[in-house]
Amino acid sequence: MAVSASILKRIESLRAQLREHDYRYYVLAQPTISDQEYDRLMRELLDLEEAHPATISPDSPSQRVGGQPTKEFQTITHAAPMLSLSNTYNEDEVRDFDRRVRSVLGQEQFRYVSELKFDGVAVSLLFKDGLFVRGATRGDGTQGDDITQNLRTVRSIPLRVMGKKKGLEEFEVRGEIYMRREDFRRMNTDREHAGEKLFINPRNSAAGTLKLQDPKIVSGRPLNFVAYYLRSSARGLVGHYENLKILRDLGFPVSEHSKVCKNVESVIEYWKNWENRRDSLPYDIDGVVVKVDSLAQQTQLGMIAKSPRWAIAFKFAARQETTILREIKLQVGRIGTITPVAELDPVFVGGSTVSRATLHNEDYIKELDIRPGDTVVVEKGGDVIPKVSSVVKEKRPSGTRPFTMPNKCPECGSRISRPEEEANSYCENSECPAQIRARIEHFAHRGAMDIEGLGEAVVDQLVSQGFVHNYADLYELHKRKSELVNLERWGEKSVDNLLAAIEASKRRPFNRVLFALGIRHVGASVAQLLVNHFRTMDALMSASHDDLQTVQGVGPQIADSVQRFLEDRHNSKIVDKLRKAGLRFEEKLPRVVKQSPFSGKTVVLTGTLTAFGREEAKQKIEELGGHVSSSVSGKTDVVVVGADAGSKLEKAKKLGVRIVDEDEFSRLIRSSGSR
Repeated sequence: MAVSASILKRIESLRAQLREHDYRYYVLAQPTISDQEYDRLMRELLDLEEAHPATISPDSPSQRVGGQPTKEFQTITHAAPMLSLSNTYNEDEVRDFDRRVRSVLGQEQFRYVSELKFDGVAVSLLFKDGLFVRGATRGDGTQGDDITQNLRTVRSIPLRVMGKKKGLEEFEVRGEIYMRREDFRRMNTDREHAGEKLFINPRNSAAGTLKLQDPKIVSGRPLNFVAYYLRSSARGLVGHYENLKILRDLGFPVSEHSKVCKNVESVIEYWKNWENRRDSLPYDIDGVVVKVDSLAQQTQLGMIAKSPRWAIAFKFAARQETTILREIKLQVGRIGTITPVAELDPVFVGGSTVSRATLHNEDYIKELDIRPGDTVVVEKGGDVIPKVSSVVKEKRPSGTRPFTMPNKCPECGSRISRPEEEANSYCENSECPAQIRARIEHFAHRGAMDIEGLGEAVVDQLVSQGFVHNYADLYELHKRKSELVNLERWGEKSVDNLLAAIEASKRRPFNRVLFALGIRHVGASVAQLLVNHFRTMDALMSASHDDLQTVQGVGPQIADSVQRFLEDRHNSKIVDKLRKAGLRFEEKLPRVVKQSPFSGKTVVLTGTLTAFGREEAKQKIEELGGHVSSSVSGKTDVVVVGADAGSKLEKAKKLGVRIVDEDEFSRLIRSSGSR
């Protein structure tokens, strides 16, 4: 059915408004509307696109959530190598770099551009006719992974550039994916609640996120992008600094701290300035990058091995401080994990005052021979938790004793044990108050059931007063409202707000509920994988160990943990109680169109599809009743061909199989009513 001109005009107006607001929020950090107003505009666009699926385009702001999970990333070859930079750590080496540049350029005048070196992950973005069509990792510099669907979820990357520049019909933008420190802290808190391994620093976190094979999970991670390089065959591009201005005009986030330096002394001054100011930034930098500005002179200077002669990375020195370790205390986690923590004399390091540092486990303490009373070296780069990296043993006072792990839990006095082949020790009492509090805090936290108002202090009060003994008891609190109102620092309004938040949590989807249960090794991403595969809690509870391992991303360790948790009678009773309270324990199956151009057909995908990820295209075909095969044979009905198709296309031609290009494939999907 044709779409009216007024509807098309409204859709384009909404898209333009949302693009502008995305740019102001994620690039300029200058929002002009409230989140509520933004959500209203997005909701209207989604409703219109759902009612008129033929209008949906890959550059629509509604398409940020990402496609379906992929089993593996395709390898792509960079049009031009993504070179690594030579590193230097002192002024003399930077002056040597300057002398080498002068020896090649002779009497030619030149200047440098100095930029902050973001501590992130390098990526390449390809744009055609103003649209983002492909994104890849740096890889080995020559080849990288196609992570287009993951990068489409990063809101500071424009899906369509702002305005146009003559000659830039096709161009490549290179830049860095990074996380701000505060966003990283929140993410590590989420992972700690999930019982998952903490990321070491924001860069590690960004890199791990880009490797995830489910773009929907990536879309929930706080990734940012900054552009630092424009590559194009367009005429009229003369200098790197001017190219950064062009990128900014096209809507890309570009660091505002880049500076033109007329000589090497100006470069060194810039480096010293930012080494002192680095902690004032909301993100991590590990140095500055120095580039010869002129593109012609860059070509003249060329490269050596895998590094350009026209650029260098001027790194900062590592930051360390020494302080006294006064005491080693033990913390108890939600599954009973005992974590030793160093209590330190406060010391200023890495932009903040540090008074505590994790000591990981008993083996770590023994390996470094850390003792109370020692003078220790504390390091903090981008780490959310500072680490004790070594002991200054020549300053060790007499009479210190090696640390030994206690045999009783500091919270409940129960026995502490350490399983074979594990580094961690555990409290064996599942009813330990510390574990109960931690499990409830995890259940209620933002990434799980998101129960507003149920923070650490409130949980501690509810547990200590005997109102709750597990997280299922939260859904019985409305029966004890009169008692809650009389608690210290509580009142009727506070109780009403908490009970309303608990009631609202019943609307959370099954994957959030499964994550909230606190099964060891089952974080948000694994919970989503399990829900996608089993769909219902009943199916999950009846799954065998082998069934669990058929889920991609679930190995023996996760399967063991899930099975142990669900087979435990205490846990199964809690699940039943949550089910009766009205929590969601199933995920509806996606709609399958019974009659379509793909019904009963065997389809092969080959080449690079610009509007769809490989897995997204596969899912659409399966939703429309088709089957996707990996190889062309006499039983193949259709071959969908993208860019750079190879041997499968040739074989399809020989066998006389129907060949469909991407435009026709998109039309067939739209004609079947699929988005």
